[in-house]
Amino acid sequence: MSVVAGGPAGAEQAGRLPLQRGQDAQRDGTLLGQPTLDAAAPDSQRLDLSAPDFPLPDASLADTPLTDRAAHTDDAADTDGADDDAAVDRSGAPHGSTPSRSTPRPDLDPVAEGEAPVGDESPAGAESFEEVLAAREREALEQRYRDAAESGDAAAASLLGALLLRRGDLDAAEPYLRRAAAAGLRAGANNLGVLLHQRGHRDEAGLWWREAAVAGSAPAAHALGLHLRDRGDESGAEYWLLQAAEQGHTGGAFALADLLEHRRDTARAERWFRTAAEVGHREAAYRLGRLREGARDAAGAEPWYRQAAARSHTAASLRLGHLLEARKDREEAARWYRQAAQAGESRAACALGFLLRDQGDAVGAADWWREAAEAGDGTAANALGALHDEWGETEMAQQWYRTALDAGDHNGAFNLGLMAAARGQEAMAEQWYRRAAYAGHREASNALAVMLLQRGDTPGAEPWFCKAAEAGSVDAAYNLGILHAERGELHSAQEWYARAAAEGHADAALQLGVAKERRGDLAAAAARYRQAADGASVEGAFRLAVLLERFEDETGGRGEDPERWYRKAAEAGHGRAQVRIGVRAAERGETQEAERWYRAAAEGGSRSGAFNLGLLLAREGGESEALRWYTIAAEAGHGRAALRLALVAARRGELREARVWCVRAAELGPSGVTERAERLLEALSAELSA
Repeated sequence: MSVVAGGPAGAEQAGRLPLQRGQDAQRDGTLLGQPTLDAAAPDSQRLDLSAPDFPLPDASLADTPLTDRAAHTDDAADTDGADDDAAVDRSGAPHGSTPSRSTPRPDLDPVAEGEAPVGDESPAGAESFEEVLAAREREALEQRYRDAAESGDAAAASLLGALLLRRGDLDAAEPYLRRAAAAGLRAGANNLGVLLHQRGHRDEAGLWWREAAVAGSAPAAHALGLHLRDRGDESGAEYWLLQAAEQGHTGGAFALADLLEHRRDTARAERWFRTAAEVGHREAAYRLGRLREGARDAAGAEPWYRQAAARSHTAASLRLGHLLEARKDREEAARWYRQAAQAGESRAACALGFLLRDQGDAVGAADWWREAAEAGDGTAANALGALHDEWGETEMAQQWYRTALDAGDHNGAFNLGLMAAARGQEAMAEQWYRRAAYAGHREASNALAVMLLQRGDTPGAEPWFCKAAEAGSVDAAYNLGILHAERGELHSAQEWYARAAAEGHADAALQLGVAKERRGDLAAAAARYRQAADGASVEGAFRLAVLLERFEDETGGRGEDPERWYRKAAEAGHGRAQVRIGVRAAERGETQEAERWYRAAAEGGSRSGAFNLGLLLAREGGESEALRWYTIAAEAGHGRAALRLALVAARRGELREARVWCVRAAELGPSGVTERAERLLEALSAELSA
């Protein structure tokens, strides 16, 4: 909250914007912060000083972020101290409500009117000459005010009331301020409002602030705007805050922007945040940065975050760190995270931990996570649990997961469930999953549903899949698609697959592609297969390549080359893709490349790869190794490999072995192989009976 005060004269101008201050000083005939002659006073009173205004006490919410917004991750307002002219309210009350307040007091310059700055510290127990002189000057000045006030000087009464109010002597200050206010001095009226506000007489305080504001007091307009806002009169609050802001009152500009942002008038809010930020209001700079970042203007947000962070605004340091990390400037991001973390911002300590972990410094990460976790950060506690789990320290992992849960982070329960499931403790895993799921943890809901489904409890699983999917779990949406497809409810299955695919689920996109291909919509199928392939689906890459090869054949080679997608699938271990790359290489005469891919497929269990490798080796003269691969393929159910073994055995005169492989080939097929095997079998039977 902006608490504006200067010396005895011109005090109400402190906190105004620079261009306004010079104009006001010239208009009022005052030197800022200095006693002046009262040009309007009679000659007998020409040494009297004009009275200062006290602005709104720090109990108001004028220049503070509303801490109910701090509940959002990365959105927390500054909570580490007041702005330059702002005392932060920490009540956490929602916007428009009346928060609990500390005892208000005016925020005054540390050197009172007539007080000389203190020089070097004197020895213990002794006052310096300057201190003694300053004290005497203060006493003399106060006595002058008191004498003039007792003789009926309203301006002196206002000044004396201000001094007493500054000192905290409310009982002594009130009669003097009432006398000044009754005489029409706006400074007296404003300061009387401050005093009454401190005493809890807020309605009467509002009346005096209104009187001073109508007379042109910017601090009073600011205070009145906040008074009305807290009572729900937002239109009245906007009017008076605008009056204060247009007179150059920094706190008024910030409070107006805060109100406008609350009312979704973002453009005007940005204007007044900017006005306050340009004269050094760090909370305004932070809020302006948030608005720009919310508008996807990270470049526009960064300088305002820098301005606030340079003045120790922890939330701004945190957000600046996030922006820098997003653009890979990790070294500077770490510096700002560290600054915020050292100031007590646990989220910054947590973010610094993740940054260090990603750079390979697990020990350094653990130190910052521990600091954040001990400050109540559940995310950091979870991260520590995962780290200890990775290190094989099960008990420590469980301890930190429980700490996370105690901090209100239900990821702790979910992770405890995962640990129990990994150890085969299904009953315990289910308990932890249920605890997290009932608290709204979507992945725990999905995990619980999978567990119930595997147990055969489909009616029990489906509601948890639905709950998880409605909460945004992509895996749950995909699982619901599978569930409906197994029941033959294809339309519902497609809806859930589409929902999951829209969130980037590759396997859901693959299922949609298969459905499109079955219906003959090959263009749509290719689009879905491409989406799946881009999402790292190996099967999606293979199916896309098959369709592209088909388009290539139909267009005479004018389509997209399928080789890229076959290769992507093959390199990921897809056997059929490895065979296709081998076939295409063989067609180009690239024997070694073909052999490499056939061998990879065969060693991965592909019977077609084993058969093709056998053919290639036989053509290259390696019949003995070829026979080994024919045998592997035939035993895996490859009919042509069995027929090839029968032919080789017959050629060698091993008729009984040839007969065995003929029978096997006839059984395996396909039809062409079966016909050839039957003819060979007849010939072998005749030969054997001869």
